[in-house]
Amino acid sequence: MIKHIKLQIVLGLSLLLSSVLLYLAQVEIFHDSRNTFFYLFQDLAFIPIQVLIVTLILNQLLIAREKIAKLHKIYMIIGVFFSEIGTELMKSLVGDDRHSDQIRNDLMINGDWTVSEFSRASKRIKTHDAKILWDQEDLTRLQNLLAQKRGFLTGLLQTPNLLEHETFTDLLLAVFHLADELSYRPQECHLSENDCQHLSGDMKRAYLLLISEWLAYLKHLKENYPYLFSLSVRTNPFDPNASPVFK
Repeated sequence: MIKHIKLQIVLGLSLLLSSVLLYLAQVEIFHDSRNTFFYLFQDLAFIPIQVLIVTLILNQLLIAREKIAKLHKIYMIIGVFFSEIGTELMKSLVGDDRHSDQIRNDLMINGDWTVSEFSRASKRIKTHDAKILWDQEDLTRLQNLLAQKRGFLTGLLQTPNLLEHETFTDLLLAVFHLADELSYRPQECHLSENDCQHLSGDMKRAYLLLISEWLAYLKHLKENYPYLFSLSVRTNPFDPNASPVFK
């Protein structure tokens, strides 16, 4: 690091010295110091404008372009998450939500949805009071699903850019926590009422985060990948008549 800094200092001083020598050579050759200094100050006067253009405008455009490219890559991984486990997990939890009918109509997404409709649905989910009630069959199904996909979920954590997406990171943590909690409960065992309520709370947390991230993902698909959006709409977990096959 120190060697790199020294190299930069030497390079900077060398360039500055070269510039001074060239100006002196110009004065010596053409014997016109007035014009030389006139153009020197003219160049110096333009430097703040160069800084403005390069640093504040071009640099911000490049940063914005880089963020968009990174976001597209992140949503590609989020799409794999929903294909592998997200949609199935959400569908399972929708079946356990005794209040799902309260939001079902708000989540009947179609090709005519606008940005404002996605925003309205997202706000509606934040106020949804899900009531998660499950039986032993539901619990076993969740245990098996999360156990089978644990390796896949662990692999997602090895994607550095993905962890910069705060809402998806929160979702992953909630799903991992639910998986951990369920892994400590033997199948076909009697759980206390307090333990059942605790697990319901963990399911509710993952469920609501899943819906919110799913809405953001579908909004992204509608704006950028209509064919992927079409499949996601046809497999909507909140649509009882949903089918991937066109009728």
